[in-house]
Amino acid sequence: MPLVAHTKLPTFDRLREEGQHILSPDYAAHQDIRELHIGLLNMMPDAALAATERQFFRLLGACNQIVQFRIHLFTVEGLERSQEAQDYISRYYEPFEQIQNEGLDALIVSGANVTHPRLPEEPFWRPLTEVFDWAKSNVTSILCSCLATHALIQYCYDIERTHLGEKRWGVFPHRVVERRHPLVSDINTRFDVPHSRFNEVFRGDMEAVGLKVLVESEQAGVHLAVSPDLFRVVFFQGHPEYDAISLMKEYKREMLRYSQGERDDDPPFPENYFNANAVHILEEYRERIVAAKRSRRSFPEFPERLLIPYLDNTWRDTAKAVFNDWLGLIYQLTDQDRRIPFMKGIDPDNPLNLALD
Repeated sequence: MPLVAHTKLPTFDRLREEGQHILSPDYAAHQDIRELHIGLLNMMPDAALAATERQFFRLLGACNQIVQFRIHLFTVEGLERSQEAQDYISRYYEPFEQIQNEGLDALIVSGANVTHPRLPEEPFWRPLTEVFDWAKSNVTSILCSCLATHALIQYCYDIERTHLGEKRWGVFPHRVVERRHPLVSDINTRFDVPHSRFNEVFRGDMEAVGLKVLVESEQAGVHLAVSPDLFRVVFFQGHPEYDAISLMKEYKREMLRYSQGERDDDPPFPENYFNANAVHILEEYRERIVAAKRSRRSFPEFPERLLIPYLDNTWRDTAKAVFNDWLGLIYQLTDQDRRIPFMKGIDPDNPLNLALD
């Protein structure tokens, strides 16, 4: 069902141009359809701020539940921002205090860039944990992406993530390992997921504190896990929200760093992502970069336009299905007259046998 454009956020216009069904507040008010209020705590850096909005909005807008979605954007202190990005946030995002006062049905927490060896050293750690503390008691479900997964697992279970030694990025095959869980019971049992991270929380560590692993990869580790109480907290280590071009954009940024001398080696290709045609284009581009560095000429433009036709998205349909199941559970387990959890019927010791009717 559609998203409600309850603010002037430019992302709504961008999604309309893509053909997404976006309702005006006036039109939505005349529809006898229940609303769900979903928070998106966006901690991504400036360059990815709007793209992250669009990625999660697309997944929420693809839900087939008979409901209208109002998405409430906010962020936290402690994240380095340009003045332009701060102005954008001030104009289109809501203060956390307003979120607390008005309430949410569910919360999505994005990833973030880090600058310190340990997460509690990050300037955004305390503001982020304050959001976690509030959300654990005031929303039906928290969905964490990548860095947010690592942060909440460390904060709640005292498990620190492990540095992998190198960046794990690419598109990896996964399989469902707990097929009874309602988040994954009706999706493909095998599917791809993009990953992009240097750190990991391992399956054994998760299971030792009672988390239930739902989806994993032999190459990339755990993708999806949940807290013991069905789905109060959903943990993603992969990036189901990514667009087909997201990893290409990351590779482009790394190549720019290489050309400007910010890294000594040219970055490896994301695994299982570029096909033979794309690799051929990029190898030629690499040769031109090396030649330009040697001769101190201007650097060639990244061949983004040539690459896009060769980029496949092999994860979006499954991502939509998982988000649809997540939103369906929220719809059924939240009191429609209140913005607080309504968890009637859940047996925390045996959540998989829950009758949702």
